[in-house]
Amino acid sequence: MVDQPSLNGRRRVVVTGVGAITPLGLDVPSTWQALIEGKSGVTRITDWDVSQYPTQMAAFVKGFDAAQYIHPREARRLSPFILYGLAAAKQAIDQADIDFAREDTTRIGVEIGSSMGGSSIVEEQRLILDAKGVRQINPTLIPAILINTVACVVAIELGIRGPVNSVSGACATGLISLGEAVRKISWGDADVMIAGGAEAVLSPLSVAGFARLGATSVKNDRPERACAPFDLNRDGTVVGEGAAVLVLESLDHAQQRGAPILAEVLGYALTCDAYHVVAPDPSGEGAARAMRLALQEAGVSSSELDWIVAHGTATKMNDAIETKAIKMALGEQVAYKVPVSSNKGALGHMIGAAGAVSAVTAVQAMLTDTIAPTINYETPDPECDLDYVPNVGRAATVRTVMVNCFGFGGQNSCLVLRKWEA
Repeated sequence: MVDQPSLNGRRRVVVTGVGAITPLGLDVPSTWQALIEGKSGVTRITDWDVSQYPTQMAAFVKGFDAAQYIHPREARRLSPFILYGLAAAKQAIDQADIDFAREDTTRIGVEIGSSMGGSSIVEEQRLILDAKGVRQINPTLIPAILINTVACVVAIELGIRGPVNSVSGACATGLISLGEAVRKISWGDADVMIAGGAEAVLSPLSVAGFARLGATSVKNDRPERACAPFDLNRDGTVVGEGAAVLVLESLDHAQQRGAPILAEVLGYALTCDAYHVVAPDPSGEGAARAMRLALQEAGVSSSELDWIVAHGTATKMNDAIETKAIKMALGEQVAYKVPVSSNKGALGHMIGAAGAVSAVTAVQAMLTDTIAPTINYETPDPECDLDYVPNVGRAATVRTVMVNCFGFGGQNSCLVLRKWEA
């Protein structure tokens, strides 16, 4: 079968499998069901004393058993973010139904990134060093904390010998990983890419650090209601953890092997604000430019969008600036008609996995013709006046979706996907 080129003359790229480990569930179906039902994975922190912390809650992965995906002996040597990434990858591969014994594994790659890698293990091992000395340190500490280890472990477990890489783009990591994986396929460097993001930063130091930045909510009395994207009374995000991975393939490769095609990736863009190491550019120009460029590459007009999966962190600045940027990119007349949701009220902010899990929700929305809600939305904000699908999932025809993900340092990533229609 001859490959069918996209509008830009490059190979078309499709999604054939998705996997996820999240605070709402240990796979995609359970996560998606909880998300559209408006449930929250945010709970009070009980793993350590948070009585003196400004923020006393987080969105933990619950009940995860690494032994389902890797031998327990190997699991003990690896950080949680690596284990989450491996589990999500194996789920996605199972859905894609790839038989590696029949594939040229030099034409398969991995692009799974992380923002902070094994930072929680660094913190843990430093305490062991101080209390018990050098000989009690995990001898595999260094590979356990390296960001690239997650992609390499997936490659080792599956015998993948193509391009293997890990991006670190702060909160935009997961979406950048997907975009760069799309590039590798469309340019002919690989036929299949296993791509996404993984994060596990819930430790005393990191939670305290995010709180000191002023980025996290202090509404500790009702953790499940604390993260309220786009709401007038929002006061910050809640840090989460987990992983999300997609199997991406060239269209011809997927069709030749009879793969279950779920969606097509049409466009991707990455820009930088060049403004501040933490704060987004108040003008919204960089974020708007990323959206416009992604739509341009996709060959999609703004009026064709059926849903925007927003970055929507529930911080005062981010939500207002993203709203402004959406209006700039789409034009106000169109922007007011397109539903916009943030999943962070439910999942927390999964940092390096946030963009990848948003892409997974985009695929699920297309498959189910359902738009996930923005939960905890109670009071409209005059600066945030779009249709945020408040609190309740919505039945709708979902054909074309744009996903936004923005990171510290001013990194703005955007991906456009379309429902697969053979």
